[in-house]
Amino acid sequence: MAHEENGEFFKGRGAQVNTHNKFLKQKYVLDHIEGLDEQLLEDTRTQLFEENAKKIVSESNSPDLSHFVSINPYQGCEHGCIYCYARNTHEYFGFSAGLDFERKIIVKRNAAELLEKHFNKKGYQPVPIVLSGNTDCYQPTERKLKITRSLLQVFLKYRNPVSIITKNNLVLRDIDILTEMAQMNLAHVNISITSLNESLRQKLEPRTVTGMGRLAVIQKLSEKGIPVRVMVAPIIPGLNSNEIPDIIKAAADRGALSAGFTIVRLNGSIAEIFTDWVHKAYPDRAEKVLNMIKACHNGNLNDSEFGRRMSGDGHVANSIHQLYRMACVRFLAGREMPSYDLSLFTPTGGKQMGMF
Repeated sequence: MAHEENGEFFKGRGAQVNTHNKFLKQKYVLDHIEGLDEQLLEDTRTQLFEENAKKIVSESNSPDLSHFVSINPYQGCEHGCIYCYARNTHEYFGFSAGLDFERKIIVKRNAAELLEKHFNKKGYQPVPIVLSGNTDCYQPTERKLKITRSLLQVFLKYRNPVSIITKNNLVLRDIDILTEMAQMNLAHVNISITSLNESLRQKLEPRTVTGMGRLAVIQKLSEKGIPVRVMVAPIIPGLNSNEIPDIIKAAADRGALSAGFTIVRLNGSIAEIFTDWVHKAYPDRAEKVLNMIKACHNGNLNDSEFGRRMSGDGHVANSIHQLYRMACVRFLAGREMPSYDLSLFTPTGGKQMGMF
């Protein structure tokens, strides 16, 4: 089902459709039936769903992300980034990867309690844990729920390293905790900047902070001694690939120590969602963009091949890699993220006096 505003573009959300969930037999549609003149009503507000999670820490052992340990206090994300690979996971909960992903958010209020139990498991060895391996831990509802802040309090209490990935300036709310952790080499922050073109950003990531706003976050974190990496991700050839040097330079000027990037891949339902979106948002160059994405993935919009799926291959991908490397050499030479200190982990205090 497609949504349009004034016959043009459904603003305020990234996806323009609710794709069918392959795990469900029934399909919910809003098409008109014969004899019905009134528009069918649909609740477009964001809804929160509580999950009584049994565990909160996940580990990936895929070749691309070996021993990648992460926590996602939220499933689904109001930011609405059209390209988000996490959209497909929403189907596991019975929802669509399209509009449902942006407005049906699953929250885990007991996340901090579960993390503390995890740290107190017999034989636990400290490893850096990533917040937002799937969806943004600082999405809008975090402002009220403060689940991410409660997690950071546990990380600080146990002196366990944490790495944050976000594109929201709400991370500055927790600069007090992050500053203290950074002084002990226990915190990294990765700020994702996809575009400094505000017109593109509004369509690509409708409920996110502006590119300039994210640069300001990098500067404020850096001024407090918190190590920051800029993530130029994902690169979408024909849309934002030309911005790589500008983004890296702007981030470096504000104190970023490192950079990273991925090339967009449209697996599962994301291919349908993105294709529908690009034809509505950029009808004049939609086919060019789609063909350039295919050129990075052996003629396909999707790619599940480990070692290649996030970096792409072919002449288009190679030109992106070269542009990225040149920008890093020019603007980030001599900088690097500090190593984590794993020796400070202290479980004993938590065992004697729990927070919850």
